[in-house]
Amino acid sequence: MTTHRARRTARSAALAAVTAALALGLTACGGDGSKAAGTGHAAGATQSHTASDGHGNHGAEQAGRDGDTDKGARSATALGGAVEIASTSTTAGVQQCRGDEMLVTAVHRFAGQPGDHLLVTASNKNTTPCWVTSYPAVKLGGDVDGAALPHSKKDAPGGDKRITLRLGDKAYSAVNLFDYGSKNHTARSFALALRGTDGHVGPFYSVDAKGRKPQFSWNEADVLNWNTKKPYDF
Repeated sequence: MTTHRARRTARSAALAAVTAALALGLTACGGDGSKAAGTGHAAGATQSHTASDGHGNHGAEQAGRDGDTDKGARSATALGGAVEIASTSTTAGVQQCRGDEMLVTAVHRFAGQPGDHLLVTASNKNTTPCWVTSYPAVKLGGDVDGAALPHSKKDAPGGDKRITLRLGDKAYSAVNLFDYGSKNHTARSFALALRGTDGHVGPFYSVDAKGRKPQFSWNEADVLNWNTKKPYDF
């Protein structure tokens, strides 16, 4: 009995050794047996890390393609989102410009030409940031009790955005002047007020026109939205 049991034990040990050798062989060949051995994930991670070290961004891009096809797109979106969030955060807690902290100037440009207009520049002279939006309310000449000029129908969209102005920052608008040669009005100054997001108009301030010909004439006129770039800058 003892001899029989010893032979069975030796045979079992031999079978176990053969099974282990087969498992090791599968692992070395990189077959499916590597997963059974629990080494597949670790080996893959090591390879990705080595590729990243050896090829710089290529390894990172390959890892992104293999692991997550949307990773690159999400990274680009995240960057754009960060820029947008940063831009939006500049208006968080920032108050609307009242007008008394602004330096507003106007230059009469292209007098007597088809592009005749008043370039309006508003500069923040306060250390506290503030924002402007829409287009300024403008009343030409001395008729401060009259209606403000309409918004230009040819203006680009986007006037509902807030433009944050820090100390020294500038925003631009323009008063388009149309002189048809009869029943025209003439002036050297105008009144300007800032609008809120609800369209409410603040107090008016007097602005004198400058330029080679500060006097301007018009039959009709309209106004452009505030912008960070000069309109008609040609």
